[in-house]
Amino acid sequence: MLTRSYGCEVIAHPPNDGRTFWLGSHPTSSPRLALRWLRHRARHLGDQLDPPAARPVLAWLNDDQEHERAMAVLASGALYTHTIFDDAVHYLLTARPTPRPRP
Repeated sequence: MLTRSYGCEVIAHPPNDGRTFWLGSHPTSSPRLALRWLRHRARHLGDQLDPPAARPVLAWLNDDQEHERAMAVLASGALYTHTIFDDAVHYLLTARPTPRPRP
């Protein structure tokens, strides 16, 4: 029997040079915890950016409708992605269901 867990990840990539920078990953046991981790990492991103660049991060952090959609997407078994666009770097937040064997 399999139960569902969730894998979360944040990566950054400059839009024009093909490089990717892994900023962290985390396993969770529910859509709510996956979203909580993504929000926590996004908050860290926003704290490190200049105020104009942080605006899209803050907008996503305060978008309750989008967070409800994210939880519904994850609960349905699908991949959730959100990209935060900055002029120099794009930040990709992802969470996906991952099957795990039940003990």
